[in-house]
Amino acid sequence: MKAREIVTLQRSLLHDTEKLLNQQIEMEGRSSAYYLSMASWCQMMGYENAAKYLYTHADEERMHMMKLFHYINEAGGHAIQPEINGIRHNFNSLREVFELILEHEIKVTKSINAIVDHAFSVKDFATFSFMQWYVTEQREEETIARRALELFEIIGEEGVGLWTIDQELGKLHATVAEGGA
Repeated sequence: MKAREIVTLQRSLLHDTEKLLNQQIEMEGRSSAYYLSMASWCQMMGYENAAKYLYTHADEERMHMMKLFHYINEAGGHAIQPEINGIRHNFNSLREVFELILEHEIKVTKSINAIVDHAFSVKDFATFSFMQWYVTEQREEETIARRALELFEIIGEEGVGLWTIDQELGKLHATVAEGGA
């Protein structure tokens, strides 16, 4: 046997688990691209604080993808760089951007939960343990997305409302950048 065949036989990651984790890599990569596109639109529309928040968020999503990438390869699997296409580039309003963010984060949470459920059911406790970071992270992501949407309800979009919302998104960005939710 060749050295690579021996290493492949000694993998600790089940093929089904590897497939789910690679699907999550694609979801995290798509999230990064989606938030980058949203950031560009926000900046183009003059929502500088929303843009900063989303540029940072795009970087975070890529980091989430890279954590998965390394985990798969370190467990003897093969992480796959996904093709990312079909990313939306124009939005109807700042509110729509943040509604889409919450909707997307809920999808990501469901995907993470499916991986955790799978890992537990096949007694892959290493993957189960690894994914706990993502479980906690997703709770924070949803909380922040909900908080951002609450700004639209509390402040309103009339008059200086959108400007004020953008200012508050800057504060939310600072909180997130400091590591708080």
